[in-house]
Amino acid sequence: MKKIFFALIIIGILAISAYGYYDLINSSGGMSALVISDSNSNEIKNVHEENKFPEVYFTTYENITPILINLIENSNEIKCALYEISEPAILKAFKKKNAMIAVENDNYHGDFHTGNSSGEMHNKFCIFDNETIITGSTNLNFEGVYKNDNNLIVIHSRYIAKNYLDEFDEIYNDRFASGEKVKYPVVILNNETTIQNYFCPEDECQKHVLTELNKARRSIYFMTFSFTDSRIAKILVEKNNESIDVKGVFEKQRWNNQYEVYKYLNQSGVKLIPDNNKYIMHHKTFIIDNETVITGSYNPTGSGNKNNDENIIIIKDKEITKQYLKEFERLIN
Repeated sequence: MKKIFFALIIIGILAISAYGYYDLINSSGGMSALVISDSNSNEIKNVHEENKFPEVYFTTYENITPILINLIENSNEIKCALYEISEPAILKAFKKKNAMIAVENDNYHGDFHTGNSSGEMHNKFCIFDNETIITGSTNLNFEGVYKNDNNLIVIHSRYIAKNYLDEFDEIYNDRFASGEKVKYPVVILNNETTIQNYFCPEDECQKHVLTELNKARRSIYFMTFSFTDSRIAKILVEKNNESIDVKGVFEKQRWNNQYEVYKYLNQSGVKLIPDNNKYIMHHKTFIIDNETVITGSYNPTGSGNKNNDENIIIIKDKEITKQYLKEFERLIN
């Protein structure tokens, strides 16, 4: 009986090997995940992992400073790629922990590593102990944390953390607006939450946003600080013409900027709402069919897709989506 059992295992492994290759990786929950890759593309298709549920925060509702400081103080190894860092308490906590931080050169003159990219190092992410990441729209300056409308998401995943660690290493070594494609583009947490993770420009963020928007069957809601991408705007108009509910909140300070798509969308019948924050509505978020959220540092612009260092997270989870919908409804009301 044992011989038959082991023979079946060998046959299974050979079958997987014929398709691609496999590996067993221990997750933070102590479980092993079977990772299957297509040998023709060198891209890991997906990974299953047991871990904590992601946490979402909005600066309008919560003071994220103590949340971040708690993460910092309870971590041993911290690596960040940040567009800005100047909030005093957060800055002090990072320095106390000897965090490795890369900052956009134009926005920082201090002790951390800076680099002068041809575009902008526009990321807002950190990795804690190789297993937890934060990302979203929040710059860690006074305005970003306390005044602007922003979102911050905390994700617990060794696989996603590995993606961000690889990106951090490229940026820290002054390899801007280029690099390897993401290793783990799809991670399934707890068999229910699917998270896709990409970096611009190497993973073509625009392409993945277009793919998700094309899937919309009921609604597309968006909250954008800067929006100049005509291809993404065209999809929104097409979906609106298909009687899909398309609504967007624009940062009103940018409505009349030369390349913004506000006028095109407005003239095409897409319902647009001005934000009411006297400071800045800084989200970069799409909500699709009340079950998918796209967020991160990436504005739907040409520079965001081709020139800057950016990241996006695409989350398929109704409970997380509800939290972003609550923020969208607050803004439109």
